[in-house]
Amino acid sequence: MRPRIAFMTPVLLACLGAAALFPTARAQDKTSAAADDAAWFAVDPVHSSVIFGINHMGVTTFYGRINGPTGEFQLSHDTPEASSFTVSVKAENVDTNYEGRDQHLKSNDFFDAKQFPDITFKSTAVTRSGKSTFAVTGDLTLHGVTRSIDIVVEHIGTRQTGRGVKSGFTTNFTIKRSDFGMTFMARALGDEVTLMIGIEGIKKN
Repeated sequence: MRPRIAFMTPVLLACLGAAALFPTARAQDKTSAAADDAAWFAVDPVHSSVIFGINHMGVTTFYGRINGPTGEFQLSHDTPEASSFTVSVKAENVDTNYEGRDQHLKSNDFFDAKQFPDITFKSTAVTRSGKSTFAVTGDLTLHGVTRSIDIVVEHIGTRQTGRGVKSGFTTNFTIKRSDFGMTFMARALGDEVTLMIGIEGIKKN
């Protein structure tokens, strides 16, 4: 047993030395987050999601998505009032996994995608509401109508990746489509729409 202990001792010392020289991934993430606290990030449409849910016939919640969100954001923990969020999607990109329904949603019965092609959210005020959450007031433009709404944004993390520095956040909130002039089939589909949004951004140079 002694030769085995003698062999393992330098190995353990080497491992301890490496741990001292190379911080853990968690520590590196914190350093990256601090260094990029005031950085601007461009929304990555491939790794971001905009999902909506609406009551269908009073029996279930039906879900769809709007593909390809774009925009930019700055998320500052040190000075939250300096944070900013702008996210936009094309109504034409609605996707419910059924072409006939998608075309109907794009028509003037619902989104009227030709007349009102863009759905946008632009923040107007940001305050800190928790360790990793922010209370955000902003203008939501949908179906040609702009209304101020209040949402809570949760910062998931900021870290250095093999494809640059990335940061992301999520938010869930509910709106009434009638507030934006979308009233078709109100009894069958319901008025309230839940939005579940996950955004990933890459640091702008």
